[in-house]
Amino acid sequence: MPKSIEELTSLVRCFCEARDWDQYHGPKDLAIGVITEASELLEHFRFLSDEQALALLKNPSHKEEIEDELADVFFFLIRFSQRFDVDLGQALIRKIEKTEKKYPVDKAKGSNKKYTML
Repeated sequence: MPKSIEELTSLVRCFCEARDWDQYHGPKDLAIGVITEASELLEHFRFLSDEQALALLKNPSHKEEIEDELADVFFFLIRFSQRFDVDLGQALIRKIEKTEKKYPVDKAKGSNKKYTML
C-alpha cells in the first residue's frame, strides 16, 4: 500500500493515464475539482452544531462518507501537483514557515484572531 506523497502521486498518475484523462485535467479543471469536492465535504456538516458534527464522525457509515470526500479533495490536490510539477511537501513546509512569521507563538497561542489583529 502506497504511503509517501511520491507513491500516492505515482498511483494517481497511473490511474489517470490509464483512463486518458490528461485532456480533462488542466489547471482550471483540477482547481474546480478541489473546490467541488471540498464543498461536498462541507455538506456533511452544514447547519450542524459542533456536538452534532462530532457525533456524525462517531457513526462509521457517516465517517466513511466523510473520509471519501477528504480522499476526493486529496486526489485533486495530488493530481494538480503531479500535472504541474508542484512539490506538495515543499510547498507545505514553505507555507508553514511563512505562517509562523504571521502567527508567532507568543502572540497567536490560544487566539483565533487574524494576524493583522494580533
